[in-house]
Amino acid sequence: MTLPYETEIPTGTPDTVAAVPGRMIEGRSPWVLAWMRLRRDRVAMISLVVIAIVILVAIFAPVVASVTGHPPNEQYRETGLTPDGLPKGPTGEFVLGTDDLGRDILVRIAYGARISLLVGVAATALTVVIGVVVGLAAGFLGGFVDTVLARLIDVVLSVPFLLAAIALVSVTGPSLTVTVLVIGFFSWASVARIVRGQVLSLREREFVEAARSLGASDRRIMFIDILPNVLAPVIVYTTLLIPVVIVVQATLSFLGLGLAPPTPDWGGMISEAQAYYTTAWWFIVFPGAALLITTLAFNLFGDGVRDAFDPRTERLLKK
Repeated sequence: MTLPYETEIPTGTPDTVAAVPGRMIEGRSPWVLAWMRLRRDRVAMISLVVIAIVILVAIFAPVVASVTGHPPNEQYRETGLTPDGLPKGPTGEFVLGTDDLGRDILVRIAYGARISLLVGVAATALTVVIGVVVGLAAGFLGGFVDTVLARLIDVVLSVPFLLAAIALVSVTGPSLTVTVLVIGFFSWASVARIVRGQVLSLREREFVEAARSLGASDRRIMFIDILPNVLAPVIVYTTLLIPVVIVVQATLSFLGLGLAPPTPDWGGMISEAQAYYTTAWWFIVFPGAALLITTLAFNLFGDGVRDAFDPRTERLLKK
C-alpha cells in the first residue's frame, strides 16, 4: 500500500520521542515527492544541466559572436574558404569550421539554438493551452459538447501532421510565427485526449460532488478543483513534446520551409551541408550534434519527470 506522504520513523528512547512529537510525521505533497525522486535520477539531472547549457548558449549568442569577432551572417570568403572555394575546417580562428559561404559555424549554431528553443517552447505552450482547455471542456461538460469535441480531436489526429504542415507553410510562406501556429494547431489534439480521459475519471469523484453540494459553479470546479489534478500528466507530456516540436521545426527548415535565409537555423544548416558531407564533415556533424544533444537531453529529462510523477514508483524516501 502506498502513502501520499512520507513518514519519518522516530528513533531514540521513548522520552526523546515524546519530547519532539512534531518531528514524528512529516507530510509532503505529491509535488515535493516528485521533485525528490527527480533529484535522485542522475540521468535526468545531467540532462537538466545540458538543457541549461543550451539555454545559456542561446541567451548569450551575441557574446559568442563578440568573442569570436564573427557576426552570424558575415561571409569570410578569403579567410573562411579554401583556395578551391570549399568550407574550411576547425582552426584557431574558426573553432568549428566554416560553411559553404565562409560563415562561422560556432556562431551560427549558437544563434540557431535561439530559434529551436523559441519555437519549441512557444509552440508547445500554445499546444498545451489549447489541448487543456478543449480536453477539460469535453471531459467535464459531457453530452453534446463532449461528442463534438471528441470527434474534432479524432479528425485532427487523423490528419497527416507533417504533410499538412508542409502544405500550409508552403502556401503562407516561411516565418517564425507561421511555424509556431502550424505546429501548435496540429499538436493540441493529443494533449486534449489525455486531459479528457483524466477529467472523465475525476468528475465523478467525491470532492467534485462536495463542491457541487456547496454551490460551486462549473467554471470553479473545472479550473480550481479538477485542473490541478491533471497537471502532472500535462507536465510530463509537455517535457516530452518540446523535443518533438524542435525536430519538426528542424524538418521544415531542412525542407526549405522554415525560416528564410540567412537566419541561422539548425535544420537549414544541415540542409545546406548535404552537398559537402564528403569534403567538409564538420559542416553537417556539428549542427547535427547540436540538434541531437538538445533533443536527447529533453527526452531523457522528460522520461525522468514521468518516472518522478509515476505513483507506482517508490513513495517512501529517505531524507
